[in-house]
Formats: sequence, structure tokens, C-alpha cells
Amino acid sequence: MSFPGSGLAKGLAVTLRTMTKRSVTAQYPDAQPDLAPRTRGVIGLFEENCTVCMLCARECPDWCIYIDSHKETVPPAAPGGRERSRNVLDRFAIDFALCMYCGICIEVCPFDALFWSPEFEYAETDIRELTHERDKLREWMWTVPEPPALDPAAEEPKELAAARKAADKLAAQQQADAEAARAADRTEGQPADQDRPDTSGEGT
Repeated sequence: MSFPGSGLAKGLAVTLRTMTKRSVTAQYPDAQPDLAPRTRGVIGLFEENCTVCMLCARECPDWCIYIDSHKETVPPAAPGGRERSRNVLDRFAIDFALCMYCGICIEVCPFDALFWSPEFEYAETDIRELTHERDKLREWMWTVPEPPALDPAAEEPKELAAARKAADKLAAQQQADAEAARAADRTEGQPADQDRPDTSGEGT
């Protein structure tokens, strides 16, 4: 059962307890905050890995990624080969006024061209300036933290184990072939018994 003014008394008690504690106010921007390693600030673009597959733009629920490209013909790498065509990136922009920082574009990118950056100081006075082009996204790549180190006690990835098994099998096969070749060379270097002259009757 509560009595009149109990809520006010509880509020004043919280105020009094807080007044006796040290202030924890961060003096931003003079003091930068300590951000968590996986902070979602902005999205950085590693342009060299982008193949213009358009997967990030198609999967974005906000449709805030804009990509333009054109095709170029690549000459054959060897004489007699066929020409190939490749997509060349012309524009890659993200409208951060629409972005809801879900991270789907980063997760679906098959070539690791998009990364989370902890950078968060990109406020603008005009909402139209929140659409950042690929040059700005490339600059944010320098603020992307390094990936965490692998756990030494973690299970080895299946792909790496399969690749190591295949490499060991190939090395064993090459070693066996080399030993067989050396054995064959030694056999060819020795004269056969039927080719040797019979000297058993000499001197009798």
C-alpha cells in the first residue's frame, strides 16, 4: 500500500544518491568515446573487391545503395584465346539518410567489398549531403578495425582441412613418383646378368 507522495519521495531519494556520486558525463567532442570493436558506424567500400554483382543493392531493404557500371572488353590473356567482358564500377553511393544499419549488404557481399567502420562523425546540415559517394566510402576503409584473431582452440575450417589433405596427398604422390624414377634410373645403370661374358671356363 502506497501513501500520498511516495513516488516523489522515491524520486528525491534517487536524486540524492546520484548527487553523491561522481559524474560520468563524457566531454564529447573533446573526449572521444571508447567504442565497442563491432560498432556499426558507417559502411566502408573496398573498391578493388567489388565486381558490380548488384547483390548488395538488390538485398537492401531500404534501397539506399546506388550502383552504376559499364562493360569493358578484356583482350585474351594468351594468343588464340577469347575476349572477355567485365563490369567496371562507375558509381557506388549509399544514402545514410535511408540506411537503417541492418548490415545485410555486408553479409551478402560474396567478395568482401563492404565493411563496418566505427566512424560516426558524418552529420550534415543538409539531408541531401548524407548520400556519400565511393570516394568517401573508400576513405572510411582506413578506419575499419582489423578482424579479431582466430581462437587457437577453435575447430579448423572444413575448407582448410580439405585443402591441406589434398596438398598432402599431392605431395605424397609426387614423392612416390620421384622415388620410382630414381629406382628406375638405378636399374637401368646396372648391366643385366645375361649380358655379362661367361668367364667360368677360363684358366682350365
